Amino acid sequence: MRRVKLGQTGIEVSAICLGTMTWGNRNSEAEGHGQADFALDQGVDFWDTAEMYPVAPVRAETVGRTEEIIGTWFARGGMRDKVVLATKVTGAGEHAVRGGAALTGAILRAAVEGSLRRLRTDYIDLYQLHWPNRPAYHFRDNWSFDPRGETKVNVEAHMLDILKVSAELIREGKIRHIALSNESVWGAAKWLALAETHGLPRMATVQNEYSLMCRQFDTDWAEFSVLEDMPLLAFSPLATGLLSGKYAGDVIPEGSRRVFNPTLSGRVTPRVFPAVAAYLGIAARHGLDPSQMAIAWTMTRPFACFPIIGATNLDQLATDIASHSLTLSSDVMNEISDVHRNHPQPY
Repeated sequence: MRRVKLGQTGIEVSAICLGTMTWGNRNSEAEGHGQADFALDQGVDFWDTAEMYPVAPVRAETVGRTEEIIGTWFARGGMRDKVVLATKVTGAGEHAVRGGAALTGAILRAAVEGSLRRLRTDYIDLYQLHWPNRPAYHFRDNWSFDPRGETKVNVEAHMLDILKVSAELIREGKIRHIALSNESVWGAAKWLALAETHGLPRMATVQNEYSLMCRQFDTDWAEFSVLEDMPLLAFSPLATGLLSGKYAGDVIPEGSRRVFNPTLSGRVTPRVFPAVAAYLGIAARHGLDPSQMAIAWTMTRPFACFPIIGATNLDQLATDIASHSLTLSSDVMNEISDVHRNHPQPY
């Protein structure tokens, strides 16, 4: 497994990140442990989770269960030092966690303490803000995005509160680095500016959705990522399974995510399946596994990009991990560019 420096953190991680959001819901504890064992055996030592996981759906009675499963895996094998672990604090509006309360410095500290207990560890390598307090354009909210919900003064005061508490947590050894998720370029720039001005921790990475089907990161964010050395942790590189082909023809396979979430959180639109068919066609013409092609493509980008892969069984996980060794030909890359021009924003 190729290893890559994680921005300015000084940490080196696997080029692929293991996602865990199904552990404790669609995957049992034993299956989660099996994925953990397999991933580490394959050299995937960069893992991502969140306090609100598992998802699809998020339920108050299962919040924190994924972290608990990781914690029992650590306790069983004593392998904490072999893993670079990222988790997240839930943002405003998710009522299954703290009644949907907006994030504050006090909540950040309490959330870190809770994650440490569930994970059975005394430190977290990368602690991410799952989404901003202010309005954001992610999760298909780009179609109705309205940034007038907050004032600059309030946003900056909130950011300073978070940065000051994160500095305390870093000094205490409870987290190593603070990071972003579902953030905008303006937000990331403001976080960095405030940190530099006040001598506070620098946001290390950003975790946003990114795939052949969702390319909001390709313009302003790409420039920012390169010039500010802020890598992307790309979630849903298979567009919640659409790019694997398993939903082609608008089918809903038994046991799939679409059984519980038929629209895949707004991703299933009239434009989606023509785009899926075009990408599947490229893979078929070149004898490629479509999932591997989609994941490998994310690692060709002109910015540091770590795809977060998730699976519900070991066969899927093995297929996805193997994408790290796939080199896409210039013909494949050119055809991908053509399809993107013809299907620029399927959802």
